[in-house]
Amino acid sequence: MDKKFTASVITLGCRVNQYESDYIMNELVKNGVAILKGSDACDLYVINTCSVTAESDRKSRQLIRRCIQKNPNAKVIVTGCYSQISPDQAKEINGVSLVIGNNAKSKIPEIALSLLKNEKLCCDYSSDIYSGSFDNMMVGAPLKRTRAFIKIQDGCDSKCAYCIIPYARGSVRSAMPENVINEVKEIAKKGCLEVVLTGIETASYGKDFKNGYSLADLMAEANKIDGIKRIRLGSLDPSAITKDFVDKIKGLDKVMPHFHISMQSGCTKTLNSMKRKYNIEMAQRNIDYLKEAFPNVMLSCDIITGFPGETDEDFDKTYDFLKSQRFLHMHLFPYSKRQGTLAATMKEQVPENIKKERLHLLESLEKEIKTSLLNDYVKNNKCIEVLFETFDGEYALGHTPNFIEVKVPCDKKISGEIRYVKPTHTDGEYVFAEFIK
Repeated sequence: MDKKFTASVITLGCRVNQYESDYIMNELVKNGVAILKGSDACDLYVINTCSVTAESDRKSRQLIRRCIQKNPNAKVIVTGCYSQISPDQAKEINGVSLVIGNNAKSKIPEIALSLLKNEKLCCDYSSDIYSGSFDNMMVGAPLKRTRAFIKIQDGCDSKCAYCIIPYARGSVRSAMPENVINEVKEIAKKGCLEVVLTGIETASYGKDFKNGYSLADLMAEANKIDGIKRIRLGSLDPSAITKDFVDKIKGLDKVMPHFHISMQSGCTKTLNSMKRKYNIEMAQRNIDYLKEAFPNVMLSCDIITGFPGETDEDFDKTYDFLKSQRFLHMHLFPYSKRQGTLAATMKEQVPENIKKERLHLLESLEKEIKTSLLNDYVKNNKCIEVLFETFDGEYALGHTPNFIEVKVPCDKKISGEIRYVKPTHTDGEYVFAEFIK
């Protein structure tokens, strides 16, 4: 390539999107393209969009327009879930060069290079997500991160009443085990100590295989790889946390005692309306067994409040459930109507002011629980292991095995190192600690 082109790959949404963006950036760099920040004027913008809520759609459109304003002459590729669900809307934005669906993301680097060189595109890059296999990518190098995400699965077959994502991502498709293991080995060679196995519905990994190979089998293989010290998972449906699954992974020494659970509600009536695969009794039973199997485990969760038909009594049940479980983090969302989903047609839509009121109550509860958990952690006064990830000039920041964020006063960057520290205090957000001498 004669001219030195510049590009920015900007990501909204989930870890799967981030992984795919990392792949696109790596491939562009290999072909001589310099990667800049999204705030810079670039020759090329690749915008990897999200469509999980109506607000995500709005942010996607806003980001596209902002990039075009930075450089009206730039080539602009829009991809991701917004481009899959609403391709015509994306194409109508003046300045967009090309809209590419989710199952053609691996082709984006090649397409982008052709666009930059003003070559004529003779292929149809529309994406049929309901046919074809897993769109295989391999990031390999973790792009200066101490934690690397690996996309092991795409698609979702659940069709929950509120969710548009199955229409954006298609049916379950799993990466071949040997490809995932090769990528973990490559990451280990680069010195990255932690991997996160993630997908659109992570626990569905292997569902499309005919040999019975499962997520637990993949984790067991990854656990054997030298150099990797920590293995984490993307979010898990409570129904997937079966005794059989937990028994298979609890003896894997590199699997960290932190799990993100896609709860959505703590009320069985609401869960039934959402078309989820479990009731609160099943979820409670599975969570209890997980806590028993992993001492010192910390859990986080997703919660939607204000789902159609959610009464004050239903909300109170969710509130009480969350209070009893003491989740370290709660990702809280007011219900967002998505056209094309069952929930959008349901009667008894909850008014926006009530959604916000309930959301604020849960935000306060989350803060209260987290402060309590971190205070307990400090009071235990035990040495803890931290994988340090960033440095802000004053503190080294990292995570414990159970994903508590730790800050330690430091005069140099120690990212990528595992060190033992002793907690001193907490501000309710971080645990502060000192190095053990």
